[in-house]
Amino acid sequence: MLFDTHAHYDSHQFDRDREEVLAALPGADVALVVNPGCDLPSSRMAVSLAETHSGIYAAVGVHPEDCADWTDAMLDELRALAAHPKVVAIGEIGLDYYWKENPPREFQQHVFRAQMALAQELDLPVIVHDREAHGDSMDIVRDFPEVRGVFHCFSGSAEMAKELVRLGWHISFTGVLTYPNARKAIEAADVIPLDRLMVETDSPYMAPVPFRGRRNWSGYVEHTARRLAEVKGISYEACCRITLENGLRFFRIPAPV
Repeated sequence: MLFDTHAHYDSHQFDRDREEVLAALPGADVALVVNPGCDLPSSRMAVSLAETHSGIYAAVGVHPEDCADWTDAMLDELRALAAHPKVVAIGEIGLDYYWKENPPREFQQHVFRAQMALAQELDLPVIVHDREAHGDSMDIVRDFPEVRGVFHCFSGSAEMAKELVRLGWHISFTGVLTYPNARKAIEAADVIPLDRLMVETDSPYMAPVPFRGRRNWSGYVEHTARRLAEVKGISYEACCRITLENGLRFFRIPAPV
């Protein structure tokens, strides 16, 4: 069984066939999915999807690309949403310095810190988005030593991966691991202990080879797991079992029957 630890089924790209896609997950051997929010509306929808689908869990948070209208009063709604029994993390939160039109870096850092503090208060793990912001992301992580987390769609170096592991964090890989130019991701995956690895799709984005450029969905996480198994020198079946167990432990989710 596979655990897609990061997929956005609240996305408008699934509006025409969302229920059909979710109904197809068991047939693709996908037992569990975590759907993170990126703002308050998508966080609400993530919770709604988790309520109506047994294998779907939610995370709630405000993404750095979507934080322009942030006020600290939003923490109250995130706190209320996080009280739902199927909310397993605060996320997707973090820093994104790639797009020039994103909110100012200092403001992104404030929003990130506020949500890290909320996670600490609620004793929930965090799902971190880090794009072109490795140094500042690591600085903020170090400022919250009691918070557990995962860097999703990891794009850092092998040295950064080692430091995250030392701090007790997990690391997750998307279909990027299957791309021909994935040398940096493969180098990072190679040094991460098996008990700190997870796999994801980041659907509807980041589809793996041979589906690159198409709308992604959790059925494609198999290809990331197969590539990760090759990198780690283990069987595909072992990789599925290990990443499933890691995800269950990290998110504190009961094992599926």
